Amino acid sequence: MQWKPDRQEGHNPATMYALPDGRASAFYFFTMSEYFIGIDSGTQSTKTIILDAASGEIIASASAPYDLIEGLPTGHKEQHPAEWIAAVKSTISAALAKANIDRAAVKGIGVSGQQHGFVPLDANDQVIRPAKLWCDTATSAECEEIINHLGGLDPTIEAVGNGIPAGFTASKILWLKNHEPENYARLASILLPHDYINFWLTGRKTMEHGDASGTALLDVKNRTWSKAAIDAIDPRIAEMLPVLINADDIAGTLRDELAQEFGLSNSVIVSSGGGDNMMGAIGTGNVKPGVVTVSLGTSGTIYACSSHPVIDPQGEVAAFCDSTGKWLPLVCTMNVTVATEMVREQFNLSHDELAKAVESVPAGNDGLMLIPFFEGERTPNSPNGTGVYFGLREQTFSVPHFARAAMEGTTLGLNYGLNRFRGLGITPHEIRATGGGAKSAVWRQIMADVFNAEVVCTISEEGAAVGAAIQAIWAYDKHQGKPSNIEDLCARYLALDENTRTKPNEESVAVYAKMQSLHDRLAQDLSASFSEHRKLITT
Repeated sequence: MQWKPDRQEGHNPATMYALPDGRASAFYFFTMSEYFIGIDSGTQSTKTIILDAASGEIIASASAPYDLIEGLPTGHKEQHPAEWIAAVKSTISAALAKANIDRAAVKGIGVSGQQHGFVPLDANDQVIRPAKLWCDTATSAECEEIINHLGGLDPTIEAVGNGIPAGFTASKILWLKNHEPENYARLASILLPHDYINFWLTGRKTMEHGDASGTALLDVKNRTWSKAAIDAIDPRIAEMLPVLINADDIAGTLRDELAQEFGLSNSVIVSSGGGDNMMGAIGTGNVKPGVVTVSLGTSGTIYACSSHPVIDPQGEVAAFCDSTGKWLPLVCTMNVTVATEMVREQFNLSHDELAKAVESVPAGNDGLMLIPFFEGERTPNSPNGTGVYFGLREQTFSVPHFARAAMEGTTLGLNYGLNRFRGLGITPHEIRATGGGAKSAVWRQIMADVFNAEVVCTISEEGAAVGAAIQAIWAYDKHQGKPSNIEDLCARYLALDENTRTKPNEESVAVYAKMQSLHDRLAQDLSASFSEHRKLITT
């Protein structure tokens, strides 16, 4: 698809303004209202926002829920990509209707998508089977097969910069080859969830380096596909992967059919987009070293910005590229609000009641600790893990103790990853919290105490969707021949909510330091037992 140059209205010649750190910055920004759509396509729902580039305000939003496919065997987590497309279509339409704007002023779209999912397309670009998702742990045998083919963990990390946990895409491709050969024989194109949405929007298949680095097929140091990793599955895969584009490039422009349906111009650009963590980094201003983002959703992620690749020789820290041209060392834990929601629902608690129950118990939870591996675990790598309460006795057998154990256990799991960051030379100056769990004041205090760092939220709670819209502005500026700086854009469009800033309590910090040591030993010791236990509960 050929790009049709748009008019250059709305840009003021380079205007000087002061950034929060006192620097002066010059870049073109919008004085007339022009609008950018940010889409966050997640595991449970899709949310679409419309950002007014002149005022920086989110003027409309819409969301649509969907579910995982039910009745699958243990460890299998799948969705129909058609669900994502239906949700994207309905939320764009709903957000535009709410905004009541001149639709000719919409200039760009950015897409954030759940990482690692495998969307297999045939030669006619039809989806072959449901997508296996990031939380699918049924491919652990394929992970071992790829690593063994590459010669072990060290050569694997040398080839791609990462180990190959069950969540990554590579093992899902091999799983299809091993378990559904008739479907594998039809495979012609491999896309990630956000790439598939971009393909639907533009008609072009592309992939940017940030999301691509979560496939375990990309050499993250050199931002190129790894022949060794590809050959470990099937050399033909090299022909099935889309073209790699830079973070500030466009994936294409809106297809005529969709432009007519939404009442938009067919010159609306669609940016490269990225994985939800990469877009969440932009949406929390985590685009320069020193800032660390913690996301408390169904899963938990903790990530930082780095100007160079951060390779973990143990393979626990994912050495991702980010979606701004830098790198995004990241740790993912698979069980965060999974744990707190399980407690809340089992004991019929509202969110406020859950918070009050947690607050009624002191830091350290009187010795009750939760290893919350309900869905298996990625860090530490324990795909067969289960949940374990440690320290149960009469005093701790209560709803408040179970509730606090969920918040403390998930946070200690994230801090395991943060401590790996520290060991690799990444020192956080500030923790920026996002996701549903970040709304809880008591959870923010637990984070500050466990992390021993100040925790603060951004004013906008839209994280990945805002990040996608900001990236779309960045790509639009470049395409208009007036390139801007992503740090400057984040400074313009994002602000911290100082009312949420939470400082660590020294006494609680000391308590959690002791708990962290016990948590880490328990998690490691139990990992060897989980596989045997899994056999018992599945026979």
